[in-house]
Amino acid sequence: MSYEITGKLVAKFDIVQRTETFKTREFVIEKSEDIGGRIITNYVKLQCVQDKTAMPDRFNMGDEVKVLFNIKGTKWVKEGRENYITNLDAWRMETVKLGVAATDKDPGFSPDMPPPSEAVDDLPF
Repeated sequence: MSYEITGKLVAKFDIVQRTETFKTREFVIEKSEDIGGRIITNYVKLQCVQDKTAMPDRFNMGDEVKVLFNIKGTKWVKEGRENYITNLDAWRMETVKLGVAATDKDPGFSPDMPPPSEAVDDLPF
């Protein structure tokens, strides 16, 4: 299952080579929401792995971005103690242009087209 978050890129960390064949990189998105007239700001740390570790390089600090990610959970035992880790694994990042509707990003979008709910069925069959 995939999730998404939109916010401001506020931190990018170095790539960490975990094993000979596995590398990760973390970055942070600042997400602010107005809840009943009160602004709540959260800082969400995500990670990218393997070939996705260069993904944050395309963005500047302060850019408004949309991140698509999966939630991964791991259980591990060390010295007889169980521990659980949850990772937010980012697999795609996009620039968000303020004031532009999501449909404006679609390559086939035209402002003259009717919304999908008003589409005309002109198929010959």
